Amino acid sequence: MFKQTSNNSENMNTTTTHNNHAQHHEEDQVETVVGPSVVVEGDFVSEGNILVKGTVSGNVKTGRLLTVEEGAKILANVKAGDAIISGEVQGNVKVDGKLELTASARLLGDISCETLVIEAGALLQGKVSMDGLEDMSKNEKKIVKRTKKTIEEDIDSQMEA
Repeated sequence: MFKQTSNNSENMNTTTTHNNHAQHHEEDQVETVVGPSVVVEGDFVSEGNILVKGTVSGNVKTGRLLTVEEGAKILANVKAGDAIISGEVQGNVKVDGKLELTASARLLGDISCETLVIEAGALLQGKVSMDGLEDMSKNEKKIVKRTKKTIEEDIDSQMEA
């Protein structure tokens, strides 16, 4: 009985150690960090991952992952491979892959991405366009436009009632 508990403890320690290594590995992949007390003015370009904890007043561009932490601000346009936004972005955001807006995210600008994830509580003001519609035929696009118009008319009539 004690031997099994010891084995479970060893397994837990191994799992914890493995998770710590995974976390350190992810942190090692971050190439550029804009610290919480740092204010960058001007365009910011990197081919590696970018972690923003402070403020950037200029366009931000990376071919990899952009992470904007809670309390951080970007006051310009953003282009990234993937992005996780927990802070504030005032500008248009173009992401080649997945864009995730966490509950604390505040985004004022248009979005273009392949995949969009928005957690409850995130604030977004702007247009959203996602890849995939260009493959639709003209007839399918007309159906989507008609459906959108019908939904808008239904909402308007319900608001008037």
